Amino acid sequence: MIAERINAELQERAIAHGTHLPWLPSPLAGVERRPLYRLGGEQARATSLVRYRPGSHFSAHEHGGGEEILVLEGVFEDEHGRYPAGSYLRNPPGSRHTPGSTNGCVIFVRLRQFHPDDREQCVISLQAAGSQPLFENVNERVGIEAVAPEGSIAHPNPRGLELLMLEGNLVGADVALAPWSWMRLPAGEPLKAQAGAGGARFWLKDAAPELGL
Repeated sequence: MIAERINAELQERAIAHGTHLPWLPSPLAGVERRPLYRLGGEQARATSLVRYRPGSHFSAHEHGGGEEILVLEGVFEDEHGRYPAGSYLRNPPGSRHTPGSTNGCVIFVRLRQFHPDDREQCVISLQAAGSQPLFENVNERVGIEAVAPEGSIAHPNPRGLELLMLEGNLVGADVALAPWSWMRLPAGEPLKAQAGAGGARFWLKDAAPELGL
């Protein structure tokens, strides 16, 4: 059973280390979740790591508040295509699909957090290295950020920041982030950190956390 409130205080900093969390079952066999943020019951506004066992799938459903996905491992699939690790997808409010995976996969997924007027659907392949813009409109900016070995980053934060570590590590005054670590910073708290000897690469969103309400 997943709690209905996880890191739900949007005006507070939140950190979850994905590799340290247990996989929790979903209502469908073979699909498991590591919740990072959650507000609501089974139809929740949520950010999670989701694992599809080989051959597992969800039934067809519509995303009333949109769905944003980053494929971390394996190949994610639906009736519209196959999306290998390193794929970034945006399925806007009103979109519909039947997701699954023939050989298994792990995805990072944000549900019900689109602006109501956002109707842009996209699929983007991540570059093998370096920084890369992924999506931007008046409400949010999403991209991949890369920091050189032992390099530092200082990101202003007027709206709110959310990140998921993909490679390497980042260390701040009171935080240490490794792959699959997730962090949300409230507006006004800048991101200041230094990469380790192997550098760092992470997914970063600049947007107000209340975007989907």
